[in-house]
Amino acid sequence: MGSENTGAAIPTRHPASPVRVPGLRPFALLMGIGAPDVEQWDAMGASLLAGDEPMDSLVDWMIATGMNTTRPLFEQALHSGIDCVPDAPAPLRDFFVVVETPPAWLNEQTLRRGEQVLRRGGFDGLYLARDVSFLGGYLASGFNKTLLRTGALEKGPAQRFAETMQWALDVQNGMEKFGPGYRSTLHVRFVHSLVRRHVGAMPDWDGEAWGLPINQTDMAATLVGALIAPFIGGMAMGILPSGADREAAAHLARYVGWLMGVADEWLPTGFRDSVRILYHCMTAITNPDETTRQLALPMANDPLTWNYPNLPWLRGRIARAQHLSIATLYLGPGAMRKLGLWPYMPPWYPMLRMPVNLVRSLATRISPAARERAEERGMREQEAFKRMLVGSGPATVGLSAQNLQATA
Repeated sequence: MGSENTGAAIPTRHPASPVRVPGLRPFALLMGIGAPDVEQWDAMGASLLAGDEPMDSLVDWMIATGMNTTRPLFEQALHSGIDCVPDAPAPLRDFFVVVETPPAWLNEQTLRRGEQVLRRGGFDGLYLARDVSFLGGYLASGFNKTLLRTGALEKGPAQRFAETMQWALDVQNGMEKFGPGYRSTLHVRFVHSLVRRHVGAMPDWDGEAWGLPINQTDMAATLVGALIAPFIGGMAMGILPSGADREAAAHLARYVGWLMGVADEWLPTGFRDSVRILYHCMTAITNPDETTRQLALPMANDPLTWNYPNLPWLRGRIARAQHLSIATLYLGPGAMRKLGLWPYMPPWYPMLRMPVNLVRSLATRISPAARERAEERGMREQEAFKRMLVGSGPATVGLSAQNLQATA
């Protein structure tokens, strides 16, 4: 199965003109970012038909040759490098030679700084990723249609977010070659290709309307939404990283996207460019339908069932109100209605956190010791939140697609 449908008509999910995105628009305007021009708009529509040709071609070969034979070779190259695979087949070698050769623009020092910045996010960084990027992402119904066909409802929102969070933790804990983030990101890229192949072949997949599953436009929005949107939202909660820290996070996102198979035109070249990509993509893919409520409502109620060590009834209801207060502040009443949720919850949690985060942000700017403590605290909080979501269960990246790997 090919990764692109060259020459085909733009899918009907691509709107005739940019959609208004209230939660993000003021921030974009503040940075001098306007709506996409005609060329940018057409490119986003065309990218709904574009997949990841290098990985899709590799997966085609792996399946044609036999996954039982080729999958262990892929895993060996992923963990130890292609030079450690004796007599590596040409398709496998060609792919890994490219990903093992860092792009000319990569700055390892800036990359390390980006990892440190992500580690300092702690609870609030994860909450913003969950309540703004993840929940708000359900407004993009085109992506929902892929999620639902990979068992999103059966798996449940806690497991879905825990898997995504584990990938983010891997990224912040080492994007060096063969490090946890490197391996995890390439594993996600592999799974994305399996999903494209599997879902795109389903008889009820409407390519004329929806485009290609996990296409370039959706991947660009997901990449920036997962790694950069929490920085945007964090500013309203008193999380104020320095300009150099924001640029480092954007550089990290650029490299992660490059490894993930995102096309160069959608890779952010800096923090402002990250905001532009996210804003432009959201004006193109925000198209809520019945799948929006189908996925959003279980996620909004999910805190009621998390693994609390004590007082689960009370803590579950407080947590639900807490997360809705974050979502309402950033997404706005209109988006909350489209998600099928109560349109307004007073932003009590962001207001409580603002003074705490302001003090911590100031401290990390002036004290190396404070930065180190913030990283340690952030990692402890992130691991604690993961345990709250899944208890002692696994949060394995790509776990949700194991059935696709088994049947490939």
